[in-house]
Amino acid sequence: MRKFLPHATLFSLATLLAACNTAGVYNDVPVNTSAGSSTNIASLSAVIEANPSDANAYSTRGIAYGQAGKLDNAVEDFNRALQLNPQSYQTYANRALVYRRMGRTQEAIADYTRAINIKPDYDVAYVGRGNIYRQQGNYSAALADFNSVIARDSSDARAFYNRGLIYQAQNQDQRAIEDFATAIGLNPKASAPYIARGISYLAVNDPNAAFSDLSMAVNLDRESSVAWANRGVALEKLGKATDARRNYTRAITLDNSNQVARDGLGRLGRG
Repeated sequence: MRKFLPHATLFSLATLLAACNTAGVYNDVPVNTSAGSSTNIASLSAVIEANPSDANAYSTRGIAYGQAGKLDNAVEDFNRALQLNPQSYQTYANRALVYRRMGRTQEAIADYTRAINIKPDYDVAYVGRGNIYRQQGNYSAALADFNSVIARDSSDARAFYNRGLIYQAQNQDQRAIEDFATAIGLNPKASAPYIARGISYLAVNDPNAAFSDLSMAVNLDRESSVAWANRGVALEKLGKATDARRNYTRAITLDNSNQVARDGLGRLGRG
C-alpha cells in the first residue's frame, strides 16, 4: 500500500491481528537485510564522502539501514539529513517509522507532526500518526487523522482500513465492514482488510461471508496464523468441525501462541 517517496522509502510494521479485533498496518516493505550489506553501505558511503553536504545522500543511506533493520544507524543518518535540510518532511516521516519500530512512539508522533507542519496535506504522516494514536487507544485523535486523509483523497486504502479497525474496536462492525470493503476495492491484493472484514463478519454472525473473506486472505498470505484461525471459527460456525480443526491446527503450526486456534482445538479436540 505505501508508495516509495523521493529519497524516502517507507518502512512498515508487522500487521498484528488478534481474536475478534485487529491492529497494525499493511506490511508491504519488509526488512531487507541485503540493503545493509557491506557492499551496498560502502557504495552509499562513497556518495556521502563525495557529497558531504547532500542531505539526500544521508537520507538514502538511512533508508538502507532502516530496511536492513539497523535502526540506530538509520536514525543517525536521518538526523544528519535533517540538520542539512530541516524542511524534508519525507525524512521526518521515515525517521518516525524507524522510531515506531524502536518503540519510541512519542518521538515518532513528534516527527509525523513535524512533517505535517511542513506539508499540511502529507497523507503518509497522517496515516502513520493515526496508527500510533489508534494503537494507544486514542481513537478520537486517530479518527481525526484518518478522516483528514479520506476527505482529501478517497482513494487512500490505508485510511479506510485503519478507520475500519477503530470502528471494529468500538464494536461498530457494520461501519467497519463498509470501510474494509472500500479498502479492498482500492487494493484487492492486500490480505489485511480481508482478515479484518472476515472478523467483523464473524462478529455480526455471518459465517458464510467471513469464510469467503478469510479464504481469500489465506490465498493471499499462506503464513497468516490469524487468517487460518478465524477461518476455522467460520467453518466451526458452519458446522464443518473437521475442516475447522484443520484450520486451527494450521494456525497453531504457524503461531503456537494463537489463542483463537487454541480455544478452537479445545472445543473440538485435536482429532
